Amino acid sequence: MTDRRMTAVVLRRHGGPEALEVRTDWPLPEAGPGQVLVRVTAAAVNNTDVWTREGAYGLPGQPEAVAGWRGAVDLPRVQGGDIAGVVAETAADVPDAWLGRRVLVDPAFYEDEREDAPPVGLLGSEADGGFAEYVAVDADRLHDMSASPLSDEELAALPVAYGTAMGMLERAAVTRGETVLVTGASGGVGLALVQLAAARGAHVLALTSGSKAAALREAGALVALPRDLPPEELRRQVRAVAPGGLDAVADVAAGPWLERLLPTLRDGARWVIAGAVAGPVVTFDLRRLYLHNLSLIGSSMHTRAHFAALAGQARTGAVRPHIAARFPLHELRAAQEAFRDSARIGKIAVVP
Repeated sequence: MTDRRMTAVVLRRHGGPEALEVRTDWPLPEAGPGQVLVRVTAAAVNNTDVWTREGAYGLPGQPEAVAGWRGAVDLPRVQGGDIAGVVAETAADVPDAWLGRRVLVDPAFYEDEREDAPPVGLLGSEADGGFAEYVAVDADRLHDMSASPLSDEELAALPVAYGTAMGMLERAAVTRGETVLVTGASGGVGLALVQLAAARGAHVLALTSGSKAAALREAGALVALPRDLPPEELRRQVRAVAPGGLDAVADVAAGPWLERLLPTLRDGARWVIAGAVAGPVVTFDLRRLYLHNLSLIGSSMHTRAHFAALAGQARTGAVRPHIAARFPLHELRAAQEAFRDSARIGKIAVVP
């Protein structure tokens, strides 16, 4: 490859969409030891992209502090944790068999080499990601998608949202026949939770706006509940569907839902949370937690084992993400603005 420059969208500072700069002369990354250069065929937008741009994660004891999800972000940064593409170059110590291979990229950095090691970083946050024509990644992140029936855009919709959803369901040990309620069910992670939970045989209750109920039932939800119901009426409707109590709640919203829905859980149930779009600081009665042996589980992204399971489903087409809209790379600002439109259902794809 003779021209070592590429187009990339670069985050220069924390702030609004204007903090993103389109560059057509950005240095092409080099594949270092153990790495490959991937030509990005599709990427996708996530909450983490917007929150990292805004520095909206806060710090321990300082919820309003400007920070990325792991603290300070080294700027400038090419964002984008969702990456599907084709291997264009390999380092000398990486098998040539990867060249030309269609791949899905695991975006997580892990604490150590264990299959169940927790994530401690993310492409697009702790290292450059996929909002560019090319990205250099470790070869052990690659998952071969040569046989997958999914489109490049559908593959790119999987890593962060569906990886996060897979991690939540695995950590909460959701199994066939259990009843699980999903908050924020029409967003990227929420819709992924509905699809993945239904695919494993769970009975899914989806909490969303009334206009999206049909789409969520089509995605696998048994029942779609309006999120604007008065608290007591919401609890009544949940109990009507799950008279023995919910086995689990998969929560990407936070805000008022913990306090409102905790009484609908059965003894020994699990509440797993991976987002706080409805409010990060909450109050609830701790007695309901310990008196009923409930588990409150924090879940950030996925493990290697979780992602490998997701990649297996991608190869067979067992789960197919819904693409709500598509934007060219140079319109990433507009793509991130569209991502915040509550009327959409599914993922926003970005194509170089």
